[in-house]
Amino acid sequence: MRQQNTYDTIIIGAGPAGVAAGVYVARKKLKTLLITQSFGGQSVVSASIENWIGEIKLSGFELREKLEKHLRAQEGIEIKSPEKVVSVKKQNGSFVVASDKKSYKTKTVIVASGGRRRRLGVPGEDKFEGKGVVYCSTCDAPFFRNKDVVVVGAGNSGLGAVIDLLPYANKIYLTDVLPEVKADQILQEKINKLDKVNILLETQVQEIYGDQFVSGVKYKDLKSGEVKDLVVQGVFVEIGSMPNSEFVKDLVKTDRRGQIVIDSRTQTTSEPGVFAAGDVTDLPYKQNNISAGDGAKAALSMYDFLIKQKSNK
Repeated sequence: MRQQNTYDTIIIGAGPAGVAAGVYVARKKLKTLLITQSFGGQSVVSASIENWIGEIKLSGFELREKLEKHLRAQEGIEIKSPEKVVSVKKQNGSFVVASDKKSYKTKTVIVASGGRRRRLGVPGEDKFEGKGVVYCSTCDAPFFRNKDVVVVGAGNSGLGAVIDLLPYANKIYLTDVLPEVKADQILQEKINKLDKVNILLETQVQEIYGDQFVSGVKYKDLKSGEVKDLVVQGVFVEIGSMPNSEFVKDLVKTDRRGQIVIDSRTQTTSEPGVFAAGDVTDLPYKQNNISAGDGAKAALSMYDFLIKQKSNK
């Protein structure tokens, strides 16, 4: 792959963390490249976002448009999209960022590559993906009109899926391995006391079955140990995300989940010159506003790093 001139920094990802980093870096007049497969992050599939500061309510698509517009309005930042980063390696005191198209040299890196939907890993999940097993309630809820469905996961994304399904589904089962619903109280209030929503806690999906399409799931009652059947025509998987960190796993320290371990004060990683922000990191709260703040922090820390490097020469 052909390398270009050295950048001051390369930002990987264009969700809230990556875009915030880009906006802040642009203000420092640094030679910057941002590489991303797409804009918006995981919330791009959300029908309604009600906690993005400054906006009472907007869709994931609207958030994506706003983020991209804001980034492209910055002077001096080069954007490569769609483009996928496949590796980051240290070489002679700099970093080489290789994508599926080119290779780029940079003094620093900001990893803001976010995450992707976690899978159940049970028999039948792969077989029935797109045939009753789905990962995007905003996209697919209308296809389950008058059908019984199960939403796996009782966090914010799970309850968001339930809300998406309310106008369409006949009956909605909400399951989770935990003994209580962990979603925000405002989301819980929206589904409490609704006859069509049945909450099954301390349960674990064991198998998804059917013929041409999903016709049911087997789940284990974790309190009794009994395996039971749930007759449904749809399975909405909402059990969180996995970090998109594979391309730096040999460069920086990650935890057992693959999340990049950072110093939360500065967004620094175990490798000097590499910073990380957003859902790809080991910070506990995966929220758009927090990711944006951490992206800005990563940009400022990166700038301080470059200034110190320059002064030490």
